[in-house]
Amino acid sequence: MKTLVADSKEKLGKGKIVNDFSIQVATVNGSGSQSSNNVLMRSIFQMGIPVSGKNLFPSNIAGLPTWFTIRVNKDGYIARKAEIDILVAMNPQTAIDDVKALTPGSVCVSPVELKLDAIRSDVKHYQVPFSELAAKASDNLKLRKLLTNMIYVGVVAELLNISHPEIENAITKQFEGKAKAIDLNLNAVKLGREWAKENLKKEDAYTVEPMDKTQGKIIIDGNAAAALGCLFAGVTVVSWYPITPSSSLCEQLIDYLKEYRIDKETGKATFAVVQAEDELAAIGMSLGAGWAGARSMTSTSGPGISLMSEFAGYGYFTEIPTVVFDVQRVGPSTGMPTRTSQADLTSTYLLSHGDTKHIILLPGSVNECYELALEAFELAEKFQTPVFVLTDLDLGMNNWMSDPFAYPTKPINRGKVLDAAALEKAGKFERYKDVDGDGIPYRTLPGTDHPLAAYFTRGSGHTEKATYTEKPEDYVNLMNRLEKKFNTARQFVPKPILSESDDAKVGIIAFGSSHFAVEESRDELKAAGVNTSYLRIRALPFTAELKKFVTDHERVYVVEQNRDGQMRDLIALEMPELATKLRSIRHYDGLPLDASFVTEAVIREEKK
Repeated sequence: MKTLVADSKEKLGKGKIVNDFSIQVATVNGSGSQSSNNVLMRSIFQMGIPVSGKNLFPSNIAGLPTWFTIRVNKDGYIARKAEIDILVAMNPQTAIDDVKALTPGSVCVSPVELKLDAIRSDVKHYQVPFSELAAKASDNLKLRKLLTNMIYVGVVAELLNISHPEIENAITKQFEGKAKAIDLNLNAVKLGREWAKENLKKEDAYTVEPMDKTQGKIIIDGNAAAALGCLFAGVTVVSWYPITPSSSLCEQLIDYLKEYRIDKETGKATFAVVQAEDELAAIGMSLGAGWAGARSMTSTSGPGISLMSEFAGYGYFTEIPTVVFDVQRVGPSTGMPTRTSQADLTSTYLLSHGDTKHIILLPGSVNECYELALEAFELAEKFQTPVFVLTDLDLGMNNWMSDPFAYPTKPINRGKVLDAAALEKAGKFERYKDVDGDGIPYRTLPGTDHPLAAYFTRGSGHTEKATYTEKPEDYVNLMNRLEKKFNTARQFVPKPILSESDDAKVGIIAFGSSHFAVEESRDELKAAGVNTSYLRIRALPFTAELKKFVTDHERVYVVEQNRDGQMRDLIALEMPELATKLRSIRHYDGLPLDASFVTEAVIREEKK
């Protein structure tokens, strides 16, 4: 990759490397390091420098290794960077392996007693007496362990020249309203910073300098962004069962609902949140609420999606709106619950037995987690069907920089709902009849005060009038109408985002959180003489833009984070005449996709 990506390690000793590096903090899960890592990241962000933060944590509660990586990049790249430039090695369990994984010229900050300088002589070591400094920070043994985290913030801040006022601002924000905690942590940072200033000689090139690239921007994770979208979409019923990595979506939504959905006069909630006994019950409740006329939702991950299969088919067949968020993790089975993946695509698209296809939305940023959450509820009611929103752990739980979200301006659209006046005017109502030729029938809501409003909802065979049937012609008619409705959805789901380059023979297709790595990779490929166009899919079913993109390019690389190339296979299944143009780039080790992986894969294939 030296010919493709500048190797910053070679620049050590040859001048400063400003605002372009990655920091990895290795600690123990449950040690309280999350707050200090957020302070470190936010301080750099507040200096106007683009950042992103990724937390790699174990699936147990406490005690196992965890790593938090901060990417600092002046050009705004926020995907994971494969190489670590600055390691803060605070976990003795992993310290030796962490140091061995560094490339020559990297930096290692570590407790002096670990003696990591004996492991690697080609790495710049800054060894710090953290235990001694922690003893000065507090007499309380428990507090010392926590404050050690802020001491390394101070050491790193001094080494990188991070603004101390911004450190103070970040700590104040992190511990808002807790004056004693603010004072303790500020003092710990000061101890670390002053010790580093007096005892460490700066012998590496990495530093930060103020920029103006983050003004007006926010830092948020995808689950919180999606929860905000659900709030603005008008959700009133939430049924869920906790599962990593989706739990924080509903937890954040509950906080929003409690703040903004309490009737001011009565003090009562205008929403319902139910923690079900399992995922099957959760989607059952969600469908029941959707049938009754509420905007309803649930959230889960891959194992929960598997359990929801039967009810998902029921919602598709009986045409009941609800929204399901799947924050994907590594499978099969329990897999690696705290690692990221895009491997639920095919299973969710075809979820349930029989001929079933679902509308799927694929956000590619935290902003789209918000926007497509809004869109999911609109589509669910428009097409009277469960709509699935697929994100992943990387997008859902990690910290991303974003522009602020736009306040929604469109009124809520409930779709083809007949009230009493409309029923009186129509003179008749057949629940499953295609009146308009788009495959979408009309529906009524329970409690509609008109004798024509009632119908029977059944998961068995039914006619256009919602009566029971096992006649072959009735079943074929029903399934053909459902297919027509699904094809109508192609005109209304979010269209792909296209970035074209003149005379590009090579195309790249990606979706979801792969977007940021692909964007960066395209710049690397261009520097290497490979010009590319890029289409990011945002929904299933596919729209016309996809076929045109594949047709217009000689070779198309489909980038995805699963072993089997699921998106590539779905595209080939829909347009087999173009399948020979498709090449698969698959990343499935559970870590977020990085640009160098894409770049190397494309170069390797292009050489063939």
